[in-house]
Formats: sequence, C-alpha cells, structure tokens
Amino acid sequence: MLKEILKNYNVILASGSPRRQQFFRDLNIPFEVRLKEIDEVFDNTLVHSQITDYLARLKALPFKEELKPNDLLITSDTIVWHNNTALGKPRNNNEAFTMLKSLSNATHEVITSVNFKNQMAQKTVNATTKVTFKALTDNEIWYYIKNYAPLDKAGSYGIQDWIGQIAVTHIEGSYFNVMGLPTHLVYQTLEHLDLSL
Repeated sequence: MLKEILKNYNVILASGSPRRQQFFRDLNIPFEVRLKEIDEVFDNTLVHSQITDYLARLKALPFKEELKPNDLLITSDTIVWHNNTALGKPRNNNEAFTMLKSLSNATHEVITSVNFKNQMAQKTVNATTKVTFKALTDNEIWYYIKNYAPLDKAGSYGIQDWIGQIAVTHIEGSYFNVMGLPTHLVYQTLEHLDLSL
C-alpha cells in the first residue's frame, strides 16, 4: 500500500537504529538511510513529548539545504519519561543499572516522536505508551546488562529483549512505540501524505 503512495517520493530515513530500519522494511516502504551527527541537547524547560518533538525536528536540521523536491526526510526520537525526568541512552553500565533500578516496580512512559519533512513543510507526530515493570532484583538487572546491549536503548532496555519478557507486567498503548517507532502513526501519516505536507 505505502509503496504505491510513495512512488513519487525518495524516502530518507535518518536513523541508524536497526529496529527502525526493520520497521520500514516491514511496512514495505522503499527508503535509503542517511545519517548526520547532531548534539542531542534540549532546553531543560521542555517536558514529556515536547522533548522528543524538539529532538526529532532537530535531527532534520542538518539536511535542510540538501533536500531535493521529491525527497521526504523522516527523523525520530525516543525517550523514557519517569518521575518527571527524561531517560535517554545510558552512558555506561552503572548508569544503565541506576535507570533500570528506578523503573523497577513502577510504571513509566515511553514517548516517540516522528518528524516528516520535505522542502516545503514538516509535520511531527508522537505517541506515548505506559509500561509497568515488576520488582526487579539486582541480579536480574545485572544479568540483563551483562548479556544484552542496553547502552543503545532509551531507558536502558528493549521491550523485545529478555527483560521485557520477564519484567513487563502491563502495557497501555503501542508495543512497537516502545521498540522505537509508533508504526501505526507512521502508516497513517504517510497514507495521508498529500494532506499533511
């Protein structure tokens, strides 16, 4: 479906995330990956989805001068929001442990924003999913950190990993959003592309 809708567009996914890239393949979206380094810094007055909206748009800025008329750039950002604090990717194992310890026996929110940009306009959408963890033991947390790769994931975990299987007791919202892309929103936005852009 989307392949036909997007036949006149060159879709550029500005994400190195293998999970996001796989989602685009699963949605049958023809795309190329183009990456540019940015400093993901945001004003501390921003909260919740304001942060991910801002960062998703910020990631599009370096491409501004090089977009061609038929280019459609898609950028995205995910955070874990817990205790009124944004949890991004941990810098080391100790930080990962601290994050996971704070998520233990509590409910947090995973927020993802996706920005769609062409030469003329841009549109940003976001989704929030509530995730509840059981009480995790220190041994379980360290087992996960040592055997999986939490350092490239917001909030130090991937719901598709072992920890998601043993820790998540309740989820409210999109599962795929927790993995890093609200696929339903991407589909809806691209389906009505002529209207939104």
